[in-house]
Amino acid sequence: MDEDLEEVRLTGGFVNDVVRVGDTVRRSAGPWTPAVHELLRHLETVGFPYSPRVLGMDDRGREVLSYLDGVSATRPWPAVLRADDGLRQIGALVRRLRAAVATFVPSPYARWRSGVAWRPGLLLRHGDLAPWNTLWRGDRLVGLLDWDFAEPAPPLWDVAQAAWYAVPLRGGDKGWQVSGFTAEPDHRHRLDVLCRAAGADPAAVLDALVRLQATERARTLDLGTAGVEPYAGFLGRGDLAELDAEAAWLHDRRTRLLSP
Repeated sequence: MDEDLEEVRLTGGFVNDVVRVGDTVRRSAGPWTPAVHELLRHLETVGFPYSPRVLGMDDRGREVLSYLDGVSATRPWPAVLRADDGLRQIGALVRRLRAAVATFVPSPYARWRSGVAWRPGLLLRHGDLAPWNTLWRGDRLVGLLDWDFAEPAPPLWDVAQAAWYAVPLRGGDKGWQVSGFTAEPDHRHRLDVLCRAAGADPAAVLDALVRLQATERARTLDLGTAGVEPYAGFLGRGDLAELDAEAAWLHDRRTRLLSP
């Protein structure tokens, strides 16, 4: 697998060690990697165009994935993501992903990073569906990266997470001010644009987001306190207070977000 090619470290490695080798990406693996590979192979089989392809493992025990060419939407966001078109593209991606995973039943021995077991009624979600994991070429969304947190979840959790981070439905120093907006955006309008493209009801998405935020808080506290990474790192950098503030922000604005 071109083991003699130069390794180029890729950005965004708080959780994983990620390098590019030729036309491949090598990432640190874990007990959840076989389950994630099952999911990625299914997505390839059904023609989902945004996920990397599984190429195997290298001689250092790292997973080998196809390299997706593009630029991730780190803050400040590209102009397309601050406009309706970017939200529509993310919503359409989520809708296609929901359709793609509808036929996926993981093997009985699949182990997901969160420890959640699949059961009928749950769908596999990406698990970290946020702008920094979307890949763009110009104004076109071309990829979705970093599937390590994929897990079985209620059907609307991918939409809810996309709304949380891409509308964005958050205040403080992670909100619109650092995302490249020059003035506060119309959160209600942006939520509506995303949900229409995703084929989801905004009220149901907000309900799902409340549950998702509570789940993320519990994981950060419980697993972080137990020293499980990356949650210990999340806990140490203050994510618990941030999650509480964002849940309060959403609670205070729910009526406005759903007003006609």
